[in-house]
Amino acid sequence: MNTIKPAQKVGILIDVQNVYHSAKNLYHARVNFNELIKYITGKGQLIKALAYVIKSDPATGEEYFFEALRKSGIELRVKELQIYPDGTKKGDWDVGLAIDAIRLAPSLDVLVLVTGDGDFIPLVQYLKWGLGKDVKIVGFSHTTSTKLKEVAEDFLDIESIPKVLLKIGPNKKK
Repeated sequence: MNTIKPAQKVGILIDVQNVYHSAKNLYHARVNFNELIKYITGKGQLIKALAYVIKSDPATGEEYFFEALRKSGIELRVKELQIYPDGTKKGDWDVGLAIDAIRLAPSLDVLVLVTGDGDFIPLVQYLKWGLGKDVKIVGFSHTTSTKLKEVAEDFLDIESIPKVLLKIGPNKKK
């Protein structure tokens, strides 16, 4: 990711659910989003950092997590978890993230999608080949779509970034 040059304008869009659950399930860890943003941006000029989150249960302490993201300079896009009559739950931001990426693209040199979700392949292809943008993917190697890695300009494995994964001990709250 050190290919971002000092004069380049950078936008970072974070699929929080994808990254949060990958860190928790793969590494029993949480992501230090403040360090992640600093590392990704490098010497580039951060124009916008957006995090897409789902509100599910205030009892889990998610508001503290959301506030920590805000304090890191990340703008939140918040959506309520949908619960259907049959008990099925749905909460994703794929369309919202895609619209924001296309809307922001004219004012950016580099778009960084922090996700492993292969549903974003058409978005990356459009941003790259339709709009001529440099698109980078940041995610966990084990859970990031192989094709998504291939269509992006660069792929950065979160696991390889110093100070970004914070281990959760057995007695600590998640």
